[in-house]
Amino acid sequence: MNSEIKYIELKSGYSHNGPAWIGFVNFSKSKQTIYFNGKAFKKIGASKILGNYYDLQTMEKYWISGVKKDMTDRYKSSTGEMFIEKKAIEEYLKVIQKGNLAKHFTICKVIESPSIDETYELENEKLNFLNQSIHVNNRLKKPNEMTDEELGYFIDYFEEESIRLPFLKGRKFARNKVKELELEKLKRNKKVIPTI
Repeated sequence: MNSEIKYIELKSGYSHNGPAWIGFVNFSKSKQTIYFNGKAFKKIGASKILGNYYDLQTMEKYWISGVKKDMTDRYKSSTGEMFIEKKAIEEYLKVIQKGNLAKHFTICKVIESPSIDETYELENEKLNFLNQSIHVNNRLKKPNEMTDEELGYFIDYFEEESIRLPFLKGRKFARNKVKELELEKLKRNKKVIPTI
């Protein structure tokens, strides 16, 4: 598999302040799947509203891009944590043409990503589950009545609709549905965060 340094930011449940990493990723042959830190990320078609990849296991959206020379990978107002893979530091400093790493980075080790076979099985398992349990009419349910899988599925569904539909009214409706479903997902994510 090809290896390349990338910027990876968690978008689901965050605005522009999700945790982010700079590290070496691997690609599948088709370049539709990226492997990093024990995760497999699948490319999202034309939709770039919240992210351009999703985690095959959790369905969370991520933004994955090349590392920017001017270090503007993140929005200026962001307060999210920034991690850098230990073995990527030297390559990153070459890209940004600096001698030292900025103070806001936390150096981290990453875990081994799943194999191609494991990813293939996981992807087929998800697709089979979604095909069996999620009917298109379930999009009419209230967000709080949807399962977690349905929420993830219909967020993607309405994001695609917000781009694809020919009429402005339909695209606007789809964008509003995405916001409504993302809000419900955010509420659920907050409920499972353990208190210290």
